Amino acid sequence: MPPFIEAIVFIFLLIACGYATALSGILKEGTAEGLSNFVFTIAVPLLLFRTLTTADFGGLSPWGLWATYFGAIALSWIVSHQIMRRIFRSDVRNGVVSGLCGGFSNLVLLGLPFMLGVYGHQGLAVLSLIVSIHTPLLMAVLVVLHQWAARADGAAIKAVRPRDIIADFLQKLFRNPLIIGIVAALVVRLSGLPVPHLIGRLVDAFAGLAGPLALFTMGMGMRRFGVRGQVSAGVFLTAIKLMLMPAIALALALLFHLPPLTAKVAIAAASLPAGVNSWLIAEQFQTGQRLASTAMTIGTAFAVLTTGLWLAIAGWVFG
Repeated sequence: MPPFIEAIVFIFLLIACGYATALSGILKEGTAEGLSNFVFTIAVPLLLFRTLTTADFGGLSPWGLWATYFGAIALSWIVSHQIMRRIFRSDVRNGVVSGLCGGFSNLVLLGLPFMLGVYGHQGLAVLSLIVSIHTPLLMAVLVVLHQWAARADGAAIKAVRPRDIIADFLQKLFRNPLIIGIVAALVVRLSGLPVPHLIGRLVDAFAGLAGPLALFTMGMGMRRFGVRGQVSAGVFLTAIKLMLMPAIALALALLFHLPPLTAKVAIAAASLPAGVNSWLIAEQFQTGQRLASTAMTIGTAFAVLTTGLWLAIAGWVFG
């Protein structure tokens, strides 16, 4: 069995173990939420901190990587939005949710441990360059789209001054644990100050828990969701997310002449299924919750096959 296939199977088995645990009721109710809070608030930010402070980027310029990955997001989002609006006759807010389902990968709970398992610490370092701007960019785009979509649909929304929107955005941004971890890493890296040995050991201990716990917690969280209806639309969005988006990333990686490992990471990240963010945004928009749940569930189930396919294709193209 090729090493990357074994890594993929192992990763999705950890997710399956979490799902089976939640299904069986072995752990107390509320455990999944507590573990998720720990992973998102402490373990993953420290994993990002450790990666960004210790990684050797070898002079890698992130611009081509960002153009490749976020270009794939933009094109996949547009296709998803247009399909939902024109074929399934959805409203604009549902179209925005569909764009999330078709264009945003689960880079934190799934992507970070996935890339560490498949491409090691160098792959994780490349992915961290995407994650470092993925969260603030996603938050900024959704602030704009929420206002636009609600007005386009004629939904009643409270008038908010632009400066209040910006203040609220910045407040949420700098309270986000991922952003805190990234900013702290940048401060350490730019200052050249060494991390004290004992602090480094603590960071390593918590960061080491991030991967397995993130995947297990993701599996437990999937118990809340499932195929909730709108299956045809969910299948369309899953196909865009798992097949079209990585194909676009592959084309752009060739166009921008990305180094082999950087290209592989960009394609692998694009091939991952949508995460819970799509459902959370649907809840905020008060539309598309069933669609987001269905697309996320179908995507996670099929990603174990399609992601392996794209890793093989990327390995063949980039060596």
